Amino acid sequence: MQKMQKQFGGRPRWDQRGQSQQKPRDSSVEVRSDWDVKEEMDFPRLAKMRYLDVSEPVDVECCGHMEYYDKSYDRVSTRSECPLKSIKRIFHTVTTTDDPVIRKLAKSEGNVFATDAILATLMCCTRSMYSWDIVVQRVGSKLFFDKRDNSDFDLLTVSETANEPPQDEGSSINSPRNLALEATFINHNFSQQCLKMNGEKHKFPNGNPFTEDELQGAEVASIGYRYRKWKLGEDIELIVRCEHDAVLTGANGEVSFINIKTLNEWDSRSCNGVEWRQKLDSQRGAVLATELKNNSYKLAKWTCCALLAGSEYMKLGYVSRYHVKDSARHVVLGVQQFKPAEFASQINLNMENAWGILRCIVDTCLTLPEGKFLILKDPNKQVIRIYSLPDGTFSSDEEEEEDDDDGFEEEDEEALRKGDLMLLCDR
Repeated sequence: MQKMQKQFGGRPRWDQRGQSQQKPRDSSVEVRSDWDVKEEMDFPRLAKMRYLDVSEPVDVECCGHMEYYDKSYDRVSTRSECPLKSIKRIFHTVTTTDDPVIRKLAKSEGNVFATDAILATLMCCTRSMYSWDIVVQRVGSKLFFDKRDNSDFDLLTVSETANEPPQDEGSSINSPRNLALEATFINHNFSQQCLKMNGEKHKFPNGNPFTEDELQGAEVASIGYRYRKWKLGEDIELIVRCEHDAVLTGANGEVSFINIKTLNEWDSRSCNGVEWRQKLDSQRGAVLATELKNNSYKLAKWTCCALLAGSEYMKLGYVSRYHVKDSARHVVLGVQQFKPAEFASQINLNMENAWGILRCIVDTCLTLPEGKFLILKDPNKQVIRIYSLPDGTFSSDEEEEEDDDDGFEEEDEEALRKGDLMLLCDR
């Protein structure tokens, strides 16, 4: 018996904790028989990657406008909580090849193109547990990294890296997908609520590139787009669309760019959580430590995006449900500020490793022939695979057939409307 326990790491988990083992997770997309595996990269190997030959970024173009952060939110506490409001603003989440600025830039400079969210997904991938996928298109000597149409790529996972992540199913408010929808609503609403809305704006030289004529009457979320270029060695010129959420004025009137993100409490009894209303003011470090454990991948991606954009600060809001069984009403319990580089050190995010992972993936993709490929995180193993895709895969006609399985379904769109959040996934 002792020999068996040593071989298999002790008794099974359901003997130790009286609980069954976790259910197998679903893939973010169904792998088809006509997809060929071109490369497989396991996380232990990627975790050892390092790359140092990264130039300082150069701003190529800056677009959009940002509102100013309302510093009164820094004084919010559990004793002076404030309700989370529904802010009806449009959030554009345009993928790389649909971005008119990147299309223009690709004609004259750069050979690798992506958005900050796509890059962060790859650069921090060794922390991921759930399945995700990214489309890669090789056109001549250029690489374009895209999110797949009608995917859940822009939804924020909740407690993904917890020892016992949420496993409710179906219509439960605590199913992984409903928690992700809730977290996305919260993040978007708080990022706008904590601003001096309808006041003075900090404007970049160019307007928002995604504001269409028919949407002129709608209000667009505060956001600044910074298109930046990095040189990775002599052969890679990387162009990335990065984002700032707002600006912050300092004591001497200087302007700092910031990113605003939100952590949300859904049930303090789950995932070894601590009750925020009791601990957030007096033991914020303990609350954050639990979040770093349960949401390691999400926090690393946020930090990576802030570093790529060159934001001076990150604001982390703490938002909890008004009642544990009510996923529609929330309260803000506090806000914390960090410098991205210092926070990266605190959460053990090594950017040399992040750049090493990216360089490895880019080099691999550049050895592939022209065509379309898919990078897919295995749902149950710590590995990513690169598949070659037949012509026509993920075309618009095919996507319509697959909507029932993989995309935003009608009830999801209804959930977006009920949440009073206008989330437009432009493609």
